[in-house]
Amino acid sequence: MNLPRHPQSPRSRADALPHPASARGADEAQNGAPHNKRGRQRVHRFVFPGPRLKNPIDPALLQHEKKRAEARQNRAADKITAFSGSMAFVYLHIIWFASWIGFGVESYPYGLLTMIVSLEAIFLSTFVMISQNRADAKRQVIADEQWQTVQQEDTQNEELLELSHQILQLTKEVRAMAARREADRT
Repeated sequence: MNLPRHPQSPRSRADALPHPASARGADEAQNGAPHNKRGRQRVHRFVFPGPRLKNPIDPALLQHEKKRAEARQNRAADKITAFSGSMAFVYLHIIWFASWIGFGVESYPYGLLTMIVSLEAIFLSTFVMISQNRADAKRQVIADEQWQTVQQEDTQNEELLELSHQILQLTKEVRAMAARREADRT
């Protein structure tokens, strides 16, 4: 006996979903690319697990970012800094140190490992300073833009104040004329 399935039952929902292989085929047919976008997104989230920052909307920052991105060394420094500040970097080092010690690449006191890690620390500290310089440059761009805005607003306020004085003067003159006309009529 075939009973109708309840629309919310798990089996009926599973029946309604397309098979993953057919969905992949549909994606490939539409995009012409293999279905590995999700895999790339997972790898990217693992390598760069932090939140993705939105692009700046301040025109001055956009111009600064564009100018900075023109240099290949700046792009490389930004990517290295982003990777070295991620948990993937920590996991990589845990695996590296455990493998180095576990496979017995060298004996204790691990002189070569110590030297390699020291060199890495020197370079990473340099990249951190480069990143801090970049942040300082961004702050300076924002401060310059804000200062220009304050100067423009100050100029506009002075113009508005002058207009207010002119309006007040005209209002006084109109009232004086109205008072004279009223006095002339009586």
